[in-house]
Amino acid sequence: MGLFELIGIPMKAMILAAGLGTRLKPLTDKIPKALVTVKGKTLLEHSIRYLNSNGVNSIIINIHHLGDQIIDFLAEHRNFGSEIAISDERDQLLDTGGGLRKAAWFFRENEPFIVYNVDVISDLDLSKVMDQHVRSNALATLVVRKRETFRYFLFNREMELSGWENKSTGERKIMREGNETLQEFAFSGIQVLNPSIFPLITEEGKLSLTDLYLRLSSMQKISGFIDKESTWSDVGKLHNIL
Repeated sequence: MGLFELIGIPMKAMILAAGLGTRLKPLTDKIPKALVTVKGKTLLEHSIRYLNSNGVNSIIINIHHLGDQIIDFLAEHRNFGSEIAISDERDQLLDTGGGLRKAAWFFRENEPFIVYNVDVISDLDLSKVMDQHVRSNALATLVVRKRETFRYFLFNREMELSGWENKSTGERKIMREGNETLQEFAFSGIQVLNPSIFPLITEEGKLSLTDLYLRLSSMQKISGFIDKESTWSDVGKLHNIL
C-alpha cells in the first residue's frame, strides 16, 4: 500500500517533461530532456520510479520536443507498471502553466495532486508535503529550499507566497503588501495543487506557473513547504550531470 493510500488519498501526478532542454544542449539536440541519462537511468524513469515509491501510479506526462521518442520509450518499458497518459503539446509548447491547464481533464475533482519537474531528482517524502497541504487548506503548496539561485519566491512569516525576485535583473514583484521582511526561498520543482485551481486559470496560450501563482497569491493561499532534509539535485543543467 502506498503512502497516500495510507492517508486515504488516491494520488495522481503530472510530470512536466515538455521543455526544450536548452540548458542540456548538445545532449538534447537529438533526444528530449526527459530521456537524458543520469546515473544509468533516464530522467523520466527517475521521475516515474520516484512517484511510484511514494504511492503514485497514475501519471500524466506532457510532451513537446521530440515527443515521439518519449511515447516509444514508455511503450518499450510498459510504462514502468504505471497508468500513464500523454498530454500532447507537439503542436504548441504551452509552458508550465499552460501545460497544466491542458491536462486538467486528467485530475479528479477535489483530490489534490502532485506536479513534478522531470529535471529534478529528490528523495523527499511526498506524504509530508501532502499532509501540510491538506492541513493548511492551501490552493497550492510549493516545495522550496534555502539555496543559491537567481530567482526566488518570497514568503511572509506564515509561509504564504507574497512575491518574487530575480537577483540577476533586479526585477521584484510584491503581491501581498505588508511591513514585514519577506523570506527568500528557491523553488524545488515539486508542488501539490488542488483541482480548484483550474477554473482560476483564465489566461490563454503560453503561461508559466510562476506568473499564475503570483497573480493568484493576492487572493488565494499559495503556501511554501520548506524542505530541509531530503537530498535534491537540479539535473536540468549540463554542468550538474557531467
